[in-house]
Amino acid sequence: MEAKKKKFQMPSAYTILFIIIAIIAVLTWFIPAGHYKVDDAGNIIAGSFTQVASNPQGLWDVFMAPVNGMLGIDANGNIPATPAAIPISFFILMVGGFLGVVNKTGALDAGVASIVKRFKGREKLLIPVLMSLFALGGSTYGMAEETLPFYVLIIPVMIAVGFDTVTAVAIVLVGSQVGCLASTVNPFATGVASNAVGISMGQGIGLRFIMLIVLTAISIIYVVRYASKIEKDPTKSLVYKTREADRKHFDIESIESQAEITTRQKWVNGIFFATFAIMIISLIPWDMLNKHFTFFNTATDWLSGLPVVGVLLGKNMAPLGTWYFPEITMLFIVMSLIVAVVYRMKESEFIASFLAGASDMIGVAIVVAVARGIQVVMNNGMITDTILHWGEQGLSGLSSSLFIILTFLFYLPMSFLIPSTSGLAAATMGIMGPMGEFANVSKDLVITAYQSASGILNLITPTSAVVMGALAIARFNIGTWWKFMAKLIVIQLVVIMVILGIAAVL
Repeated sequence: MEAKKKKFQMPSAYTILFIIIAIIAVLTWFIPAGHYKVDDAGNIIAGSFTQVASNPQGLWDVFMAPVNGMLGIDANGNIPATPAAIPISFFILMVGGFLGVVNKTGALDAGVASIVKRFKGREKLLIPVLMSLFALGGSTYGMAEETLPFYVLIIPVMIAVGFDTVTAVAIVLVGSQVGCLASTVNPFATGVASNAVGISMGQGIGLRFIMLIVLTAISIIYVVRYASKIEKDPTKSLVYKTREADRKHFDIESIESQAEITTRQKWVNGIFFATFAIMIISLIPWDMLNKHFTFFNTATDWLSGLPVVGVLLGKNMAPLGTWYFPEITMLFIVMSLIVAVVYRMKESEFIASFLAGASDMIGVAIVVAVARGIQVVMNNGMITDTILHWGEQGLSGLSSSLFIILTFLFYLPMSFLIPSTSGLAAATMGIMGPMGEFANVSKDLVITAYQSASGILNLITPTSAVVMGALAIARFNIGTWWKFMAKLIVIQLVVIMVILGIAAVL
C-alpha cells in the first residue's frame, strides 16, 4: 500500500522568525561590518561610512536575540540598544486581561449579535467603514501595534456575518498599514523623516493625501471582492478547513443565539469603546500637528494645580497626546477595574477573568519579542549600516524618475530589516534626503517613497510584530496571508511607482 505524501505545512510564526534570525546571523559572517557617524541629534552623517572589524553572530547570539530584543539591550547588556519589546508585550498582556474581564460580562457577544442583526443583508458595508477608520488612524498617527486588541473584536463579527478570519485581519491590518503607507501627518514616520532632513511635515502632504484616497479605495475593493466570494461560496475561503474550529474558538454559536443585550452590558460596551477612543486620542501628538492644539496640556495643568483634586489624581499626570505604551497599558488596567465595578463583578471573578484573558495573549506577546530579535542580530553584527551604504552608492547619479523609483525599491528590503518606521527614518533619511537633491528630487518626495515602501512591506513581512501578532490571534499562518495579499501587493507596487515617477518630473 502506497504511503500518502505529506503535504507541506507552513511552520509557526516562532519557527519562521528564528529561521530569519539564523539567516541574518549567517550573513554577519559574510557582509562586512560598518558604521556611520551621527550628529548630536542622532542623525546619520552622509559620506561618513567606515568599515570596522566584523562581529559575526553565533548560536549563542541567535538564541539570546529574542531575550535581548525583549529587554532592549545589546550583546554586552548595555541599555539602550534595539528598542525593547517588553512595553509592547506587556501592553498586549494587559489588553488581554481587559478583554478577559469584558468577555466575562457577555457584553461583547451581545453587542456583536446586535451588529449582526442590524447589518443583516448589508454585511459588506462594515468593510469600507472600518477600513477607512483604520486607514485614518494609520495616516494620522501611525496606528500599528495599537491595532492588536481590535482583532479580538472584529474577527467574531466577520465570522458571524458569513465571512472569515482573513477578511477580519485584512480590515484591520490592510486598513491601518495602507494608512501608514500614505501617512499624511504621522509623527512617527512623516514627522521623524521631515525633522531629519529639516523640512516641514506639511511639505508633500497633497501627494500623500491623494495616495491615501487611491490606495485605500483599491484595498477596500480588493477585500470586499474576497468577502463577496466567500459569501456566495464559503469553500472559497483560504481558511475554510479551519472554519468550524474558528467558529468554536471564537464562540460564534453563543453570539448567534445571544439574548437581548442588558442595561449593564450596554454600559460595559460603552466603557469598552470609550477605552479605545481615549487610547486613539491619547496617542495623537496634537501640539505637533498644530502648535495651537494645546487643550489637553492646559486641562492637565489645571487639574494638577487644583488644591485637593490635583494631589489625589497625581502631580505627574501626562496630558492626552503625549501618551505611549506605558500610559495606554495603564489605561486598560484601570478600565478593566471600572468594567468590574460597573458590572458588579466579585473580586475573585475579576482576577480569574483578567488572568485568563492575559494568558490568551501570551503567544502574541512572545511573538513580538522574537520578531525584535532580528534587529538585535543585525545591530550586534554591525551590518545594518553596511547595507545602507550599498544603497547610498547604488542610487547616486540617477535621473529624477529613476532615482525615486529605485529609492522606493531600496526601501523595500530596508523595511524588512528595520520594520520600525521611525527607526528606519532615523537611520536613513539623513543620507537619502540630501542625496535626492542631486537628482533634482525634493526631500518630501524621498520621504513619500520611504514611507510607501515601509508601509507596503509592513503588510506582509514576518519581521513585523504587528503582522505576526495579528496572524497569531486569527489562528492562520503567514503563507495563507501571503496568498491572500499577493495580487493586492502587486497592484499597490505598480500604482505607487507610477505616482512617484510622475511626481518626480512634475
